[in-house]
Amino acid sequence: MIYSGLLQAQVQLCANRIKTFIWAGFIGLLLILVSGCSPDEPTDKPIQLPEVKVMTVTAKTVPDEPEFIGKTEAFRPVEIRSQVSGIIQDVFFTEGRNVKQGDKLYLINPVPFKAIYEAMKAKVTQQKARLVQVEQNLARVRPLLKQQAVSQKDVDDAVAEVLSAKAALDAAQNDQIKAKFDLDNTLIYAPVKGRISRSNFYQGQLISAQTTLLNTIDQLDPMYVTVNVPESYLLRRRHELAEGKVQRPDIFQLRGVMTFSDGSVYPEKGILDFAAVTISSATGMLQGRFKFSNPEGDFLPGQSYFYPGQFVKIRLEGIIRPNAILIPQRAVQQSPAGSFVFVIDKEDKVEFRSVKASTWYGNEWLIESGLDSGERVVVEGFHRIQSGVKVSAVPYEQAAASNKLQNNQTSQKIQ
Repeated sequence: MIYSGLLQAQVQLCANRIKTFIWAGFIGLLLILVSGCSPDEPTDKPIQLPEVKVMTVTAKTVPDEPEFIGKTEAFRPVEIRSQVSGIIQDVFFTEGRNVKQGDKLYLINPVPFKAIYEAMKAKVTQQKARLVQVEQNLARVRPLLKQQAVSQKDVDDAVAEVLSAKAALDAAQNDQIKAKFDLDNTLIYAPVKGRISRSNFYQGQLISAQTTLLNTIDQLDPMYVTVNVPESYLLRRRHELAEGKVQRPDIFQLRGVMTFSDGSVYPEKGILDFAAVTISSATGMLQGRFKFSNPEGDFLPGQSYFYPGQFVKIRLEGIIRPNAILIPQRAVQQSPAGSFVFVIDKEDKVEFRSVKASTWYGNEWLIESGLDSGERVVVEGFHRIQSGVKVSAVPYEQAAASNKLQNNQTSQKIQ
């Protein structure tokens, strides 16, 4: 009896659970039917077009100013050498200071040279006396020949002695000139105005004529800056000139702006005054030279703007690029195939366009091919577009964007 009662209770419990599941399923089905009968959402809402910022391309004339690395040189680096051999007796200058043309620099012991000079003077006097004697002898024998008191040979011998005496006098005078030259060159003067370097020899040291380098004087006003221009640049420039992409005056009217290693700009502009005839086979470059005025070259050491041997940058002025197309750098995208931009056509649709971007002008790219004046280029909003999609184009405020970029760069430097 007990067992049958428990069995009936379990059967009743299972029946109650089945009823609960059936009602739950019925209610869920009813909710689905009710929701399916609800009215549809309206489908006539306007489609929101992606917004992009664009700029209209315009052609303008811009300066084409390439930059090259240059090295400063003295206008005239003059070597100081002695014309005579001897012992240095005195040094008159202060090393590393400015000297004027004609200032005394070195004195070679003049005593032996003065003795030789005096001996040559005496020899000249002696030869003059002998010449007078033989001329008087010739004057005596010539009348005697008419009287047949002397032979023709005696007269010829007298003439030969006169000629010999004149030749000896000329030789003695030349020796005197050489002795005077040596004596005068025992005192060495500055041949130019400039800054004298450290001396290689001092008092008491023996030097050899013409071979011993005593010192150098660098003439610092004006100054030279030599630059090396790659052959590839020269060839590209020639093609651009032939195609009318760039314009320039005669090369010897080109100007150079010099920038030092600390970023400071020299106030004077240089002028190109020399271009090498041949390209160096070792470097593949053509050398050019700019001449800069340097009035401070006469100042005391430490007050000049630049010195020989400095490395500087030379920015070339005088070349212009007419009909140049410049667009912001952010508008130019890169791919494995090269540079490209997104152009908005007349129907406000996006068009993919390959371009050739060659040079930076501040925050802009110079576009040599691929874009025409009047076309619209996407500058901002690339993540919302793709080729063929219609967009909402709004003008790009370039000035505001440039200020924002400069402020960001400034804040990064401060940080």
